[in-house]
Amino acid sequence: MSESNPIRLFVSHLYAPDEAYFRVFEYLESAINFFYKNCSTPDAPPRSMERETLKEDLRRQISESEIVIILSDLFGRDPILIEFQALYAKSSEKPVLVMEPFGTGKPVPKELSELADDVVGWNTRDVSDKIRQQARHEDTTRWDVIEFKLD
Repeated sequence: MSESNPIRLFVSHLYAPDEAYFRVFEYLESAINFFYKNCSTPDAPPRSMERETLKEDLRRQISESEIVIILSDLFGRDPILIEFQALYAKSSEKPVLVMEPFGTGKPVPKELSELADDVVGWNTRDVSDKIRQQARHEDTTRWDVIEFKLD
């Protein structure tokens, strides 16, 4: 992954502004040396909001991506459309990374965890590392440095 070859990702959405959707990009922007291209277009819904038209547009967006990030926060608002996005990703042989519900401590819905290649919490480093691992099979061998003060 580099600036000239960013990871193409799709983040689940329901064609409406949502805090969880924007939060993902806040986390990715704060990751060091992480380059991505957003293939999701929630701000450009199709002319018709019929279910099949929405699904066709989502298929187009997902097809352009390397990895699909499913926001479990959105599952309660429209479980059918969120599960469709995960199912289509799996059928297209794209890795599915499910984000835990933000700040609630609730578990990821079973329907989503069963489709996930990985589940990740809201931690900038964990999110960017899991995306790299799942999308490009890049190992991010990082070491935490702990300093001890000896008296």
